[in-house]
Amino acid sequence: MTQKNPFKIAIASGKGGTGKTLVSTNLACYISQTQNCLLVDLDVEEPNDSLFFKEVLTPITLQYKMIPQWDESKCTLCGECSTNCKFHAVLQLGTFVAVFKELCHSCYACSELCATDALPMQMHPIGELHKLEKGYLTLVESRLNIEEEQAVPLIHKTHQWVDNNYSDTAIQIFDCPPGTSCPVVAATQNADFVILVTEPTPFGLNDLRLAVETMRHLKKQFGVVINRDGVGDESVVQYCQSEQIPILTRITFDKQIALHYSKGDIVYKKVDHVAKSMSEIMENIPFNN
Repeated sequence: MTQKNPFKIAIASGKGGTGKTLVSTNLACYISQTQNCLLVDLDVEEPNDSLFFKEVLTPITLQYKMIPQWDESKCTLCGECSTNCKFHAVLQLGTFVAVFKELCHSCYACSELCATDALPMQMHPIGELHKLEKGYLTLVESRLNIEEEQAVPLIHKTHQWVDNNYSDTAIQIFDCPPGTSCPVVAATQNADFVILVTEPTPFGLNDLRLAVETMRHLKKQFGVVINRDGVGDESVVQYCQSEQIPILTRITFDKQIALHYSKGDIVYKKVDHVAKSMSEIMENIPFNN
C-alpha cells in the first residue's frame, strides 16, 4: 500500500477498558510486517503502549506551553488582564496579580492586551516525548508531567511534532485517550479514519453511542471493532446495523488473549484469530476515500 500523504488512523473508545490499546499495538505491529508504520501513544495521562515492546524508550524532546509571568515592576494594576482572561487564570488581588498556570490555555490575551508588557509569556514544561524503533515500526510516546492539569496542549504539541518529523511515514496510528471529552477531540482532530473499539455489553453500547455522536459532530469517517465478542448480546451489532456503521471486525472473547496480553505479548502473533481480525480491519478501512 502506497500513500502520497500519511494516512492517519485514530483508535478511540467511549470508555476505558474496551481493548483500545490491544487493537492499537497489534494493528501497528501487523502493518509493520510489510511497511513503515508509526504508532503514537496519545493517552498522555497514562501511556502504556511501550509495555508491549522489549526495546527501551529513548527521550526525544521536552514539550512546553506558554504561560504569562507577572512582572510587578511594570504593572500599573489596571485590571485588564483579569477582566480579559476567560479562563480565570489571571486574577488581580489588590496590589498582586496571581497567575494560575493550571487554568491557563495559552491564548496570549492577557499578555497581548497588557499596555505595559507586564505579563510576558514564558515557556512552561508540560511533558515529554520518547520513542523506540523496532524494524519497520516506530513508537512515539507522549507523557504528561505529574501535576499537570491539561492533556490537550500536550496532545496538540505531539501532533505538530509528528507532522514535522514523520510526514513520510505512510501509515500512522494514534492511540487516543478513552472517553469523549476534550482530549479525545484533540487526539482525533487530524485523523483520516477513526476506529471505535467497544464491547458487547450495556456499558459498551451506551458509551459507543456517545463516541459515535462525537465522531459525527467532528465529521469523521469511522468504523467499529467489537472486542470480547460473545460475552454479551447482539445489541451493539444491531445498533451498528441500524445506524449504518461499518463493523470492521469482531474479536472473539478468548482467555488466551487475556493471558498473552497480561504478559505484554503482541497477541496476534500468539492467537490466530486475532491476526485474522487485524487483516479484516485493514481490508475494511477505506484508504482510497
